[in-house]
Amino acid sequence: MMSHYKSNLRDIFFNLFEVLGRDEVLGQGPYEDMDHETAVAILTEIEHLASTKLAASYVDGDRNPPVYDPATKSVVLPESFKQSFAELMKAGFYSLELPAELGGQPTPPSLQWAANELNLGANPALFMYSAGPKFATVLWYNGTERDRRIAEIMVERQWGATMVLTEPEAGSDVGAGVTRAIPQPDGSWHIEGVKRFITSGEQDMTENIIHLVLARPVGVEGVGGPGTKGLSLFIVPKYDFDLQTGELTGERNGVYATNVEKKMGIKVSTTCELTFGDGAPAKGWLLGEVHNGIAQMFQVIEHARMLVGTKAIATLSTGYLNALEYAKTRVQGADLAAGGDRTAPRVTITHHPDVRRSLMTQKAYAEGLRALVLYTASVQDRTWSARLSGGTDEAAERLNDLLLPIVKGYGSERSWVTLGTESLQTFGGSGFLQDYPLEQYVRDAKIDTLYEGTTAIQGQDLFFRKIVKDQGQALTDLSMQIGAWLSPQADTVGSRASDEDGQLKEERDLLEQGLEHVGEIVSTMIDTLESAHPKAPEGDVRNIYKVGLNTTRLLMAMGDVICAWLLLRGAEVALERLNGELPPADKAFYEGKVASARWFARTVLPRLAAEAQIAEHTDLAIMDLPEESF
Repeated sequence: MMSHYKSNLRDIFFNLFEVLGRDEVLGQGPYEDMDHETAVAILTEIEHLASTKLAASYVDGDRNPPVYDPATKSVVLPESFKQSFAELMKAGFYSLELPAELGGQPTPPSLQWAANELNLGANPALFMYSAGPKFATVLWYNGTERDRRIAEIMVERQWGATMVLTEPEAGSDVGAGVTRAIPQPDGSWHIEGVKRFITSGEQDMTENIIHLVLARPVGVEGVGGPGTKGLSLFIVPKYDFDLQTGELTGERNGVYATNVEKKMGIKVSTTCELTFGDGAPAKGWLLGEVHNGIAQMFQVIEHARMLVGTKAIATLSTGYLNALEYAKTRVQGADLAAGGDRTAPRVTITHHPDVRRSLMTQKAYAEGLRALVLYTASVQDRTWSARLSGGTDEAAERLNDLLLPIVKGYGSERSWVTLGTESLQTFGGSGFLQDYPLEQYVRDAKIDTLYEGTTAIQGQDLFFRKIVKDQGQALTDLSMQIGAWLSPQADTVGSRASDEDGQLKEERDLLEQGLEHVGEIVSTMIDTLESAHPKAPEGDVRNIYKVGLNTTRLLMAMGDVICAWLLLRGAEVALERLNGELPPADKAFYEGKVASARWFARTVLPRLAAEAQIAEHTDLAIMDLPEESF
C-alpha cells in the first residue's frame, strides 16, 4: 500500500541551509556533534520512517478509533497504531528535543521543528502520544531533585504525558478553573476536580502517564487566590511508582478518564475528560515546590502552539502534493484554448487555468507557512544558544513571543481553509471520498484552529500581550528586518543582495506597501485602544470593542506579510542559483520557488490595502445590534 504522506524534504533543506543559513549553528558550540552532514542524514532517516512505518496506521487509526471501556475507565487503541508507536519510540528521535543530561542529542530548534514536520505530516496523533520525554524537560528545568528523578524515569521508561488545563465550565478562561489541590502531611497533594479536552489522557501504549495538572491550592496561606496567579502545577501519575527505580507499585492513582470524546477528526488521539479524586485520592507533587503554575505551564503551552502550527502546515503540504499528483494524471476536458473544437484531445487538468491557479495557491501557502515555522525556529536557535551559554537573548525571546500566535493562529487558519477550498477541490467529487486522504486531512486539520487557544485567542494575545504590553519592541525588530531586506544598501542578516536587473522589483514594492498597511492597522488599533481609556479626552471605554473586532484581522495580515517576505527571500536565493548550470530537477525546483513567491506577493499582498481600510472605518454598529437581530 502506498503511503498517504508526501513529504517535501527538498524544501525543508532549502529553507534551513540556503535561506536561513542554519549551518551557522551546526557543528559548533553546544551542537558540536550535530554538523551539516549529520543533520541531513537524520532528517532523511526520519522522512523514511515517517513515510513508511508511521504513515502506515494513519488511515486505520481513523477508521478504527480507540475503544473506551467505562467499567475500567480505560481505552484500547488499534494494533496497527500501537505498532507505529513502537517504531517511533524505538527510533529514539525524541532525543533531539532533550538536553544531554536527560540522554538527549543537543540539537538546534530549527532542526527539531524540521524533524517534527515530518512526523506530524505522516501521523500527528503518534507524535502527540510520544510527548512524555519532551514533557520531562519541564520537570528537569523547573523541578527539585525529586522532580528531576521523575524526569529521568519518564525518559528511561518512555512514559506518556499530558498537559491538563481546561475545565468544563472555564474553557479558554484558564483562570476560572476550580480544580483544588489539598496539601498532605507527607508533603504530597491531593487533587480534586474535573478537567476536559485532555489530549492523550488515557492510552494502553505506555506503562504510565504523567499528568501535569494546573490546580488551585487550598488551605495554604498566601497562595491559591483567584485568577491565573493562584494556580500551581502538579505532577500527577496514572500509577504510583518507586521514585528510586521507576518500577510501578501496582497501585492505581485516583485519576481516571471518565469520558473519551467522539470527534470530527484526529479520532485516534484520545481526547479525555479526566476526573481527579472521585473515590481514591489523586496524589501528586508540587512542581519545584514553588507556586508558579501558569508560568511553568506556559513553557508547555508555547511548545504546543508551535506544534499545532507545524502540524497544520505539514498537513497542508502533503495535501497539496497529493492534489498535485492527482492533477497530473486526471484527464478531463479539452484545453481551454481549443475553444469549441469537439475533436480536440482531452488533457490532464493541470492544463486548465483555474486548476493551475489553485495549485499555485496551495504551493505558495504550503511553502510560505513552512518558511514561517522554520524562521520562527531559527529565532529559537538564538534563545537556546544564549541559554546554553548561561545568558539570555531578550530580543530573540520577544520576537519568538510575537511570532508564536502567528505560527499557531495564522498557520492553522490558512492551512485549514486552503486544504478545504483548494486541495480537496482539486480532486472534484473524488476528494469527498475516503479513496483519497484529503477528506481525512480536512477533518484532522480543523482542530488546529481550535485547541491550544482558538484563532480569536491568538489574535488577542498578539495585539494585547505581544505588541501593546511589549511596547512594540518585537514588532519594531521584525519590521526593521523586513525593511533591511527591502533596502539594497543594508548589510544585515537576512538583507537582500543586489538585484541589478530588478527581477523582484514589483514584488518588493508590493511587500513594502503591505508592510505599510500592517503598520496602518496597528496604528489604528493603538489609537482606538488609547481612546478607550476613561481618562482620555472624549474617551469611550466601549471603543475597546473596535479593537476586538480587528485583532484577528491583524493576525492574518501580519502572517501574510511575513510569509511574503520569507518567500521572496527564498526567491532571491533561487534566482542566484538559476544564474549557474543546474541539473533539470534543481532548475525546476528553483523556478518553482520564484513562481510561488511572485504568485503570493501579487495575489495576497494587494488585499491588505482593503484590510487597512476596514480597520480604519470599524464602528460599533455590530456591538449595538440587539442579540435578537442576529
